[in-house]
Amino acid sequence: MKTGVVTKFWYVIIYIFLAIMVFVSLFPVIFIFLSSFKSNMEIMLGGVRILPEKWVPSNYSRAWRLANFSQYTWNSVYMCAFIVGGAIIAATIQGYVFSRGTGKFTKFVYTMVMASLFISVGSMSLFPQLQITQLLGIDRSLWGVIIIYVFGLNVTQVFLSTSYYNQIPKEIDEAARIDGCSFFRIYRSILLPLTKPLIATIGLITFRASWSEFLMPYIFTLGAPDKWPLVVGVVNLKSMGGESAVAWDLMLAGISISIIPMMVVYLCLNRFFITGLTEGSIKG
Repeated sequence: MKTGVVTKFWYVIIYIFLAIMVFVSLFPVIFIFLSSFKSNMEIMLGGVRILPEKWVPSNYSRAWRLANFSQYTWNSVYMCAFIVGGAIIAATIQGYVFSRGTGKFTKFVYTMVMASLFISVGSMSLFPQLQITQLLGIDRSLWGVIIIYVFGLNVTQVFLSTSYYNQIPKEIDEAARIDGCSFFRIYRSILLPLTKPLIATIGLITFRASWSEFLMPYIFTLGAPDKWPLVVGVVNLKSMGGESAVAWDLMLAGISISIIPMMVVYLCLNRFFITGLTEGSIKG
């Protein structure tokens, strides 16, 4: 009897802790959404009120009218589609090679790649990346961002992909090899169809990162507003209110609009995302 009471007590403590964590995680999103219905004056005056004193839904129509949202949205979709597709192809190939490669050189390269996970260069890598894209002649377009994202090594994705392939029995490769499949044919026709959770996980992680990216697209499209992705356009909204003060009401309305695609994609891929993340994190 006493053991059951103690167990229930700890269950209550755990659920209270989880509820607090959920609230802390969701509060910024809720605050942004509710603040997007406030007037700019109310936002700047601040205060402890979360709900608007006066609801101003016209913030959304003004933000949509002042900013070229249709063009910005298309630019973001265009950029993210190529980045997500390229990242999925690159990560699954890298994971397959590192998982099935038996040579010492392959293992050495994988060890070096994993070691780079603990090296952070931050924004210092932006200048050499810009120089590379200048040599390719794509430093003033979204293709510069796409190339860097796709061909820039993402260690987390490589680790997840390699770990996921390690869970697939190598007997499948051997059977396919007996039937005459080449190394690449095994990847393309046999193993890749088995990695749908992994593909969904990499796709979702990459989509979130590329959709929310601001600094790199802004630098690569500097002086070309027609090529701005949605996030860059939303930040620019704060100076488009026609007032001397920053138009926080328009920017918060724009942020609320830009969050919607991410939420839709996550809700659609949530089931595969959890599966791929848990299976890909198990060391093979």
